[in-house]
Amino acid sequence: MTEPSAAPSMSAQTICGDDMRTPWRDFLRTETGSAVFLLAAVLAALAWANIGPSSYETFWGTHLSIELGSYGVSLDLRDWVNNGLMTLFFLVVGLEARREFDMGELRERRRVTLPLLVGTAGMLVPVAIYLGINSGHASVHGWGAAMSTDTAFALGMLALLGNRLPAGLRAFILTVTVVDDFVALGVIAVAYSDNIAVMALLVALGLFGVFLLLRAAGVREGPLYALLAIATWTALLKSGVDPVVTGLAVGLLTYAYPASRSDLEHASGLFRLFREQPTPELARSVQQGLASAISPNERLQRMFHPWTSYVIVPLFALANTGIPIGAEQLSSAVRSPVTLGILLGFVLGKPIAVIGTSWLASRVSHGRLRPPVGWGATAAGGTIAGVGFTVSLLIATLAFTGDELEEAKIGILGAVVCAFALTWAVTAVIGLLPRRRQIRALLGAAERIVDLAAPVDDERDHIRGPRDAPVTVVEYGDLECPYCGQAEPVVRALLADFGDVRYVWRHLPLTDVHPRAQLAAEASEAAAAQGAFWRMHDLLLERQDALKPSDLIGYAAESGLDVERFERDLRKRAGAARVAEDVDSADLSGVSGTPTFFINGVRHHGAYDIAHLSAAVRTARQRVALRRS
Repeated sequence: MTEPSAAPSMSAQTICGDDMRTPWRDFLRTETGSAVFLLAAVLAALAWANIGPSSYETFWGTHLSIELGSYGVSLDLRDWVNNGLMTLFFLVVGLEARREFDMGELRERRRVTLPLLVGTAGMLVPVAIYLGINSGHASVHGWGAAMSTDTAFALGMLALLGNRLPAGLRAFILTVTVVDDFVALGVIAVAYSDNIAVMALLVALGLFGVFLLLRAAGVREGPLYALLAIATWTALLKSGVDPVVTGLAVGLLTYAYPASRSDLEHASGLFRLFREQPTPELARSVQQGLASAISPNERLQRMFHPWTSYVIVPLFALANTGIPIGAEQLSSAVRSPVTLGILLGFVLGKPIAVIGTSWLASRVSHGRLRPPVGWGATAAGGTIAGVGFTVSLLIATLAFTGDELEEAKIGILGAVVCAFALTWAVTAVIGLLPRRRQIRALLGAAERIVDLAAPVDDERDHIRGPRDAPVTVVEYGDLECPYCGQAEPVVRALLADFGDVRYVWRHLPLTDVHPRAQLAAEASEAAAAQGAFWRMHDLLLERQDALKPSDLIGYAAESGLDVERFERDLRKRAGAARVAEDVDSADLSGVSGTPTFFINGVRHHGAYDIAHLSAAVRTARQRVALRRS
């Protein structure tokens, strides 16, 4: 259970097991932070290759063999990074794709269509530009190096641009890059694999079939799956198919689901038993209970994502971006169809594809398929998509050697610089627009997915503020939860600052960690029967350390209620059914911790201090105004 610290965080919740951190926010935080490490690795590789080119090549060309009896794998260090460690990178890509499909923006299946179209066009147009420039040259076979957006650099750019662009663009870009990476892996497997060894490929497919059978049977032994994945990777390597596809396939098969309140309560009960009797057996039960409450997808992401972002991808950059750069190399690159094809494919092709496909889909569908942001932000997304790095480098190392490989790397690095410059220019132009047009350019008019399962009912819900307000803030809270107590003055300040906001309180008593929460909720409903819900609600949150029945009766007297009626309702549990309805609606909305806020039906992730909640309310108000205009 999370409890308040000396310096309370205005993003904490009461929830069993861990602070409320969503996989989506963790993913973004890791990706944007890793862009700094990735950039440092690129600069280090360039410095190393220009200061000591022979030592750079000698080091990464060193062979490392792993043998088990008469079987083994022998690769140089660069290949171990490119074919081995990068498998974990694509595992994380697959995990995030599956998470988005199960829980994220793509859980509403119609929303898959536009990112799929944009992602596909975002590869076809750059490839067409590359083929046009390289037509008639032997370098035409390197078309795959011009097609894949780099997730880490793209999200890193968004982080650097801060609040210039709306948060919805991050989800759109990430979804497009997942489609991008998925297709790129297929291209690697088909177009850039060596001569196929059929027997080894059949062995790999057979091992993967065993993986699927164990998954269907509900086997949860991680080491067994890891052993099968390693064996499949080895068989694919021997077959001539690039083995990194193993990671993507495993990631796509790994379920994602939110932690349910029943699982969290079960884990909390096991922990209480362990505190009473700390035995090794109960310790194992607690570990298993906590693990079962979190989906395999999230467990694997938390295990591997920091390693891939902060170690593996930067190591990949260090191993592959070291090229000597001088006047001669740059002069050759400027005239090279390889460099120009990759550079123009990314810098021109990606924006044309993203903007053009989004516009065409919106027109053909009569607005049913449109980006989740405005057209100005979509244009910025197109220029951001022009940053290609990790997968492009991987394909370049498979397609080219010698001077052509160096020219390809210069084109890829040049695209990173140009993509950032173009994105900055787009955001600067948006910033010059009049305020109303600027908001429309950033936010657009697309409908957002509604996360609140039970809509607000004016006749039933407890409401503060004007009933016809354009913005509704719903809080699921626990009257004994210390974080709900911290949030209460923030909510009052929000209502004072915004006259057009209505606030709704719904009960979610977490009885496994707050034993008096249910009684306090029923006391507030007993007060509601006498028209005094908010008076009792405020008193209970102010005095969370005194919630015994005698205290509640004292609060009823202090509030001027009919104490005898209040006590009778409390004893008969007259408000229990009303509280249970709120709890059911919380379960349907995927709420497992308190406080949890919804703003116009959309779940608010992150801090609930006055600055963050006010920003979310302003954005919601702007969206409503755009729809009405």
